[in-house]
Amino acid sequence: MLDRPYTDLLVWQRSRALVALIYDLTRSFPREEVLGLTNQMRRAAVSVPSNIAEGCGRQHARDTIQFLFVARGSLFERETQCYLAADQHYLNTEQLTTTLAALDECRKLLQGFIRYYKTLTPKSSGAKPTDNSQLTTDN
Repeated sequence: MLDRPYTDLLVWQRSRALVALIYDLTRSFPREEVLGLTNQMRRAAVSVPSNIAEGCGRQHARDTIQFLFVARGSLFERETQCYLAADQHYLNTEQLTTTLAALDECRKLLQGFIRYYKTLTPKSSGAKPTDNSQLTTDN
């Protein structure tokens, strides 16, 4: 449905950068967390760009929206996990603040992308935007 590859989407690029941030942060977590919080945080992180990509590969807007909502849920999951990591003193205040800001940016971008796709569903007013250039980085 997009006229450009999902890899050009700013929301996908920022969520991918967030994966790298989470991997960097969790490298310093205690060994006993490898199968616990470290694994959970990494899985939630990977889920976001993966679901955006899978949603973009779907044929219908409704299917795409469903995957975007899964990605959104993973962002909320990751946010909670960051707070839990801070509670355990695995993240300091600066790391938590930086990560939460990146999460919030991704959430806002994703919500905008969801709104865009909702305009493509049959229940909408019938208007179908043809320009999605604001969603990509190579305008």
